[in-house]
Amino acid sequence: MSPETSPRETWFGRLKRWLIGAPIATRFAHHERLPVIFGLALLASDNISVIAYATEEIMHMLGGAGPEALGVVLPIALATLALVIIVLFSYSRTIANYPQGGGDYRVASDNLSPLAGRIAGAALLIDYVLTVAVSVSAGVLAIVSAAPALQPYIVHMGLAAIILLGVVNLRGTRESGIVFAVPTYAFVLLMVLLIIFGIPKLGTFEGTATVVANEGPKQVLGLWLILRAFAAGCAALTGIEAIANGTMVFKTPEVKNAMRALVALGVIMTVLFLGVTWLASHYPVRLMSADEPGYQTVVAQISQGVFGKGFVFYAIQIATMAILILAANTAFADFPRLASFIARDGYLPRQFASLGDRLVFQNGIIILSVVAGLLVVFAKGNVHTLIPLYALGVFTAFTLGQAGMVVRQWRMKKRGGAAVSLVGAIATGIVWVVILTTKFVDGAWMIVIAMGGLLFMFTRIRRHYDYLAEKLNVPTDAKIATYTTTVLLLVPRLHRGLMKAISYAQALSKDVRAVHVTLDPEQSKSVKEQWASFGLDIPLVILDSPYRSLVQPVIEYVDETIDESEDPNHIVTVIVAEAVPKNWLQGLLHSNLALFLKLALGRRRNVVISNVRYFLD
Repeated sequence: MSPETSPRETWFGRLKRWLIGAPIATRFAHHERLPVIFGLALLASDNISVIAYATEEIMHMLGGAGPEALGVVLPIALATLALVIIVLFSYSRTIANYPQGGGDYRVASDNLSPLAGRIAGAALLIDYVLTVAVSVSAGVLAIVSAAPALQPYIVHMGLAAIILLGVVNLRGTRESGIVFAVPTYAFVLLMVLLIIFGIPKLGTFEGTATVVANEGPKQVLGLWLILRAFAAGCAALTGIEAIANGTMVFKTPEVKNAMRALVALGVIMTVLFLGVTWLASHYPVRLMSADEPGYQTVVAQISQGVFGKGFVFYAIQIATMAILILAANTAFADFPRLASFIARDGYLPRQFASLGDRLVFQNGIIILSVVAGLLVVFAKGNVHTLIPLYALGVFTAFTLGQAGMVVRQWRMKKRGGAAVSLVGAIATGIVWVVILTTKFVDGAWMIVIAMGGLLFMFTRIRRHYDYLAEKLNVPTDAKIATYTTTVLLLVPRLHRGLMKAISYAQALSKDVRAVHVTLDPEQSKSVKEQWASFGLDIPLVILDSPYRSLVQPVIEYVDETIDESEDPNHIVTVIVAEAVPKNWLQGLLHSNLALFLKLALGRRRNVVISNVRYFLD
């Protein structure tokens, strides 16, 4: 009988099926693969979505220098875009050499060192969490731009969006790819329309300077400020490694389809990033903070200027909100997969490597949702608070991954590929230094500490697994020991449900003892009489409990029984007869003694707790 129709399925199981769907058999895994059009939406929505805020972040950083700083916005955007193209070319080499996925973590581990791989993995895990927090927060702010009355609910809407994304991703790769395709391509189409209709209108505002409204002392437009603005704009590269990490998401031929997705991503980012930056540099926009009354993003102000506050304006805001929130799906697609690679190498709990009912790494999805939600609460949904934490991690991974590809291709005598990867490694390495120095005091130091904490955790987890493997290793001359057991059958009173437990106890051992913990002398007398009248050849042990505890006397008697035998291969088995009620509400009316005994005796050697269940229906 299928799981979804089983009459014994719990209420939790039914709720799970309703939320994420029925389980998918492993043999159908290939049906979960995606064509380029859906794979691009699933893995590259993060990159496409940065069009909505990357230009604004550059302008915010330059705002303190006044209107004259606008002259360098477009050159900084061009430099950022050049870096995007270099990194895309570099990742084409990664896809060709690692079609099974794994991205920078696998490349750095295989070709540089396991430590380099762990650094890249830790950096990417942190960046994926930030991707969710930043994308969702930016999406919420986009809708607040169209409906300012929602401003007090920024954090609430952000948390709701993260929960929704988590549930959709738990339903499986294919369903999430199809769901995210519509808002992704709607955003691309509307941005293209904004650029097409916006550029001819630039003449309407000829001679009108963009207003830069940053409070505080005026800054000097120098190299340091330009570098800081460039570092802010480099948020446009976050998530760009997702296609290389998730090559196996695509239908066969995986490598060719992943390459096509990279090319499509490069074209989309070039057109949209340059177009939106050009418009932002020439339209009279005002830079605002998220907590300012009447807040509007730069894209919202441009779209209102081009189309007025009508249908197209609201369509752009809704599409922007949708893709920014769904852009977090890049992290939901890659964080669990990357965590599974790291878990298989023994640096994360093995549960992260387990596929769930819907052929997704559900434990990674759940952890990502929880941590990203906490980050949104911490930042109060403010993108400008989160941006300084952004990009450092991903550029760490970029640099290590491309350096690893240089080594790999040089060994394979692929000089051309090595040259492409070397250019990428140098470019991303330089940007990493720029981001670290310009963003360090703004919050990037927290990323450094977080990476150190993750690396420490990786080491401790791997040490535990190595210790476990050493202890559990079976030597070649090992022999199976012969064990004996004393069975302690807990008897609260004599009833029909105890019959099965008595039979089971007698089947285990000849040394069986019935144990009754008494809180009331009268009850103890009744149990003795019932036990004697039943005529069982099993001694009844009465344990007094002066402090009214049912568990502590049993623990003390178990310890005494262990001490009676000096044989290290002697096991004490404690049997608890446990009723199985008709529903969970009735279960609340039972004592669940076995659970408390397991917790109390769990760390004692040579003790086994066994539940013998009897059904009330």
